Amino acid sequence: MHAEWDGTYGRPRITAELRDDGDTVNHKRVGRVMRKFGIAGLRLRKRQVTTVPEPSATPVPDLLRRDFTASAPNMKYVGDITYLPVGDGEFLYPATVIDCFSRRLVGWSVADHMRTELVTDALRAAEATRGSLAGAAFHSDHGAQYTSREFADVCAELGVRQSMGAVGTTADNALAESFNAALKRETLCGARRFDGAHACRLAVFLWTTRYNTRRRHSANGQQAPNVYEQQSATLTLAA
Repeated sequence: MHAEWDGTYGRPRITAELRDDGDTVNHKRVGRVMRKFGIAGLRLRKRQVTTVPEPSATPVPDLLRRDFTASAPNMKYVGDITYLPVGDGEFLYPATVIDCFSRRLVGWSVADHMRTELVTDALRAAEATRGSLAGAAFHSDHGAQYTSREFADVCAELGVRQSMGAVGTTADNALAESFNAALKRETLCGARRFDGAHACRLAVFLWTTRYNTRRRHSANGQQAPNVYEQQSATLTLAA
């Protein structure tokens, strides 16, 4: 199981996999066996700062206040931009839109630049996935892309309420930060860079697909985001 997930799964997710396969085992025994054989999930690396604030930006309220939960899908989203090294000093930049209810990645885009269209493309992709984002809150940091007039106009067009945390405080967008860390850690798998832009884009596509459909998330009771949403919808209809 550790190898199947490219060495990224740690004790909690391996325990959940074993239980789904019918094995009666607790996380303490899994931890002991993993330590015995030198098996461990990937750990975080120190993050580089990619946020460049726009000094003239209009103030935006913090609608989430570090509450990254939601009672239903399509109510609260978070997003961010991160970087993936693809060559000697070259990068690709993924932008994300993540649902706080299920941790599902509902919209994303990748480009070789950090212009505002990178984040507007991700938001429009989320709108295409959900059908509508009207009334939903979207939370971000104070990067120039998110504080731009262009992004504000797209939010207004889609009926999205903008939200931002304090300047320079990563904890105010911790869910998006955590997602970015997992994306980089589990696609690079310890490598310094990807073997070109095509390999990077392919790795991101495969990882995001697996993230939504199969990757277990602790906030979902060790269920994948899509599974968690489907189960929630089934329970709602049954009620």
